Amino acid sequence: MRLYALAIYLFLYVPIGIIALFSFNAGRHASQFTGFSVQWYGKALSNPFVMDALRTSLTVALASATLATAAGTAAALGLQSVRGRVRAVFDALVYVAVMVPGIVIGIATLIALVTLFGWINPVLAALWPEGGPVPQLSLGIGSLILAHGLFSMALAIIILRARMAGMDRSLVEASADLGATPWGTFRQVTLPQILPAILAAFLLSFTFSFDDFIVAFFVAGSNTTLPIYVFSSIRRGVTPEINAIGTMVLAVSLVILVLAQAILQRGRRPARAA
Repeated sequence: MRLYALAIYLFLYVPIGIIALFSFNAGRHASQFTGFSVQWYGKALSNPFVMDALRTSLTVALASATLATAAGTAAALGLQSVRGRVRAVFDALVYVAVMVPGIVIGIATLIALVTLFGWINPVLAALWPEGGPVPQLSLGIGSLILAHGLFSMALAIIILRARMAGMDRSLVEASADLGATPWGTFRQVTLPQILPAILAAFLLSFTFSFDDFIVAFFVAGSNTTLPIYVFSSIRRGVTPEINAIGTMVLAVSLVILVLAQAILQRGRRPARAA
């Protein structure tokens, strides 16, 4: 079993290690290591197309993570008061949203947005004053933010529900018995206890959005995110510059994931102590 586990880990991580190694290649071929150099990192960071795609990815990731965390927190708090079969149905829907393949989410979101734009655009054209350009809703950064926000919201709900399951409910009940308003109870009692989970949900939602390619490919329109740029580039051949971009994205993603895990672990300690 140990040899089997070792073989699985090698199969998963050796290709990633090779990409990181060849990102320091001094030559122009991704498969021939001719010397150590960091020139490709400099070229990637000075490439205007890469930086434009990076700005788009960061904008979408920050906005969608904020949307997903806010909506997920509200949904998780609302589900706390739901019991019985209704709660089981909502829990199942949340987990199904995470399990659905990305290509299905991308196609479904594309169809839904195109249909919605087909209804709204004629109404805007009819109501807009004559003489001015009529605004038209289309695929772009807005659709990317909505698609990633909806997908990440389910992840945020799961993280927050897990934190709320270990929350000390007696403090909430004591606050209500002492005459605190629902908002005061949330601000002074509930929020401090779930804040680590909120931060972790934001970081993980940011990572999922920043790294996503499948959903973005369907709803990005004319915009290019960093994963879409990398996919378009490797169709012409893999270069050490692509390896450098992949290594930097991997490093940032690992840092965010470790930070999110550390925040979650730190948030669980007080609950265990109580």
